[in-house]
Amino acid sequence: MKVGFNMLLWTTHVTEEAFPLLEAIKKVGYDGVEIPLFEGQPEHFEKVGKAIKDNGLACTSVTVIPDEEHNPVSANAKHRHGAAQHLKWAIDCSAALDSDVLCGPFYQPLGVFTGQGPTEEEKQRAAEVHHNSSELAAKSNVALGVEFLNRFECYFLNTMADAADYVKRVDHPNCGVLYDTFHANIEEKDPVGCISQHIDAINHVHISENDRGTPGKGHIDWPATFKALRSSGYDRWLVIEAFGRALPDLAAATRVWRDFFPDREQVYTEGLKFIKEQWKAAG
Repeated sequence: MKVGFNMLLWTTHVTEEAFPLLEAIKKVGYDGVEIPLFEGQPEHFEKVGKAIKDNGLACTSVTVIPDEEHNPVSANAKHRHGAAQHLKWAIDCSAALDSDVLCGPFYQPLGVFTGQGPTEEEKQRAAEVHHNSSELAAKSNVALGVEFLNRFECYFLNTMADAADYVKRVDHPNCGVLYDTFHANIEEKDPVGCISQHIDAINHVHISENDRGTPGKGHIDWPATFKALRSSGYDRWLVIEAFGRALPDLAAATRVWRDFFPDREQVYTEGLKFIKEQWKAAG
């Protein structure tokens, strides 16, 4: 098991200004960081990847679908081609970082709804895009982790079962599911039980409190969650994802307008300690 921290707490685009944070994160005891891919080119991320390695860390990466012109579910073939190109860019950037996993809800633009659930045609169209992207990512040793989100953020994938069924449709060993405790807490009848039921599909995990603050400071059933993961044999990344008000655009997108923690240092210092304690107790 490896523990990482998502850099979205500080920035949507990691530059040299954020490099001192890598040293701080390593000093606390993390194994790696998760790098947001919302802009930039592979050459930039080669420099970021070098800084990550220089600090003795590994990494994962996360991206989203920016707009309708890059939408994998679109009936417009040009838009689906745009989606494939966007994912190729994200895979190339991930490879430049030497990222283990490229994760995220990269199947539809966020906050866009049709008034119903996904259609069979949408699933088939997106699955073709993601199958081809999985093949491309495999050549760069980057796994894809599809993240299901709550129904207030998207309509395409909302539950663990939805996501597990979808990756079966994608039908590529390099494509799995990102299980996020925040979204599962909203959507699942049994947020813990669905872990062992679909453990074969899970290739990445986000540790996110029910309010997206410091893990352990809310009401997620952490002892049961960690026990379900560890007893099922999960031995991949556990990445803390927390959001604050420091980034106005991201705060607006994640509906954050109040403070969930006294300072960001608490999130990454106490968060790591909490995960290690819980993982040990789950053994």
